[in-house]
Amino acid sequence: MGELTGAARPWGAFLYRDYRMLWVAMFTGTMAVWLRILATAQWLLDETGSAVLVGLIGVVQLVVQIPALLWGGTLADRIDRKRLMALANATTFLTLLALGILNAQGALTPAMVYVGIALTAASHMLSSPARSALVAIVVPERHLLLAASTDTASQNAAAIAGPLLFAAVAVGAGLTSAFLVAAAVALPSAVMPLLIRAGGVARGHAHDDTDEPQPSTLTQTWEGLRYVSRHPILPGLFLLDTGITIASFYREILPVLALGLFAGGASATGFLGAANSTGAIAGSFLALLLVGYRAKGMLVLYASLAYGFVLFGFASATTLWVGALMIAALGAADAVTVAVRQTTVMLTTPDHMRGRAFALMILAAQTANNVGTIWVGTWAGAIGASNTLVLGSLISVVATCLIWRFWRPIREFRSG
Repeated sequence: MGELTGAARPWGAFLYRDYRMLWVAMFTGTMAVWLRILATAQWLLDETGSAVLVGLIGVVQLVVQIPALLWGGTLADRIDRKRLMALANATTFLTLLALGILNAQGALTPAMVYVGIALTAASHMLSSPARSALVAIVVPERHLLLAASTDTASQNAAAIAGPLLFAAVAVGAGLTSAFLVAAAVALPSAVMPLLIRAGGVARGHAHDDTDEPQPSTLTQTWEGLRYVSRHPILPGLFLLDTGITIASFYREILPVLALGLFAGGASATGFLGAANSTGAIAGSFLALLLVGYRAKGMLVLYASLAYGFVLFGFASATTLWVGALMIAALGAADAVTVAVRQTTVMLTTPDHMRGRAFALMILAAQTANNVGTIWVGTWAGAIGASNTLVLGSLISVVATCLIWRFWRPIREFRSG
């Protein structure tokens, strides 16, 4: 694989000033998302006492996220990505600030909370493709896997830090303070993109060198769909991730798995969730160490195959400690595939298409997560948690082998 030196060491992405600006925006933005999720859910539960109204959060998010994501991907290839990030993240900041002020005055209502959820969910989806597309501009091509792995590890770290901060603030100072702290955390994510020196406008549009007007947003969105569908590698990677995720998505129903596998309650759920996030961080560092491995396509296939076998180990675990080790390994394998998928999009997609390609990658992942929650939850109720995960393991291994056998460009993809 070669020796990692200089910028190719695990911390190498931070040697690039513009990446540091992007990293701060991503880390604070992710923390703000978690703070918003928990604060709004807790407020609705406290004020209404209705689990159904809390569950409507998912419906609101689903309705706004898909169009916002597709539009965000097109905008990322159409306007200045730095300004798009700044405006979207500023919307999150202002929304969280408004929720905090309204709650302090006793004027906050469930309808206002749902509007706040819709605004912040949409703004996050608008910002994400632009941010991902900018990484390939501010980091040299040979170090993109480093940046993608650092992003994956940092997102998992933020997913741990955000809930911990929420618990400390909400218990110690109340939900008003939680909203205001979330706003304060979100503010850097709106400022940092404006400090980036690299250009934020996508390069390589066919109309750049002509007097032809820029195509409509709808036309550009359709162009992005056609481009990805005809790409030699991306459809296979997205299909593989979708199939495995639908068959085995466990994060949203950890309480069901903790009870079904280990007869555990909330403490077991929390323990497994923490183990999974910790494993994902470790897997991101493993991807950093594999930056010199040129067969990136095979790396995804190896990690996906490992995921399938480890899932069988998780299904077969008889103690909570063994289960925690298995679910940590699942997080690690998943983190490797995420980092390599992101790197592959950056390396194989021209700059003027990256926003739309990343939007479709995120859309595939979000859709698979939602469908996977339904699939695993339904089968767990019908045949039991352990049998459901065994079925997911089998599907994951078979899906990986099929992509391995029939999607030649993935097998042959090399970089670095």
